[in-house]
Amino acid sequence: MAKLIVQDIEDELVEELELRASRNGQSAEEEHRQILRRALAPSPFSSSFKEFLEQMPDVGTDEDFERSRDLGRPVDL
Repeated sequence: MAKLIVQDIEDELVEELELRASRNGQSAEEEHRQILRRALAPSPFSSSFKEFLEQMPDVGTDEDFERSRDLGRPVDL
């Protein structure tokens, strides 16, 4: 397995990583590995926003999605 060395990390960040590892009941090295795995894991949203919109069913009319201009009460400006 490869080794990763990171230098010039702020003391506060190192302390927070050690606290986080302790709260999770694991070593600081394992906590670092878990953080890297989560950060680099493939996104569940691998498609683009355009592709997401294209997958939506074509239902209803424009009027179905219009916003009501009724504010529910009179407003004095």
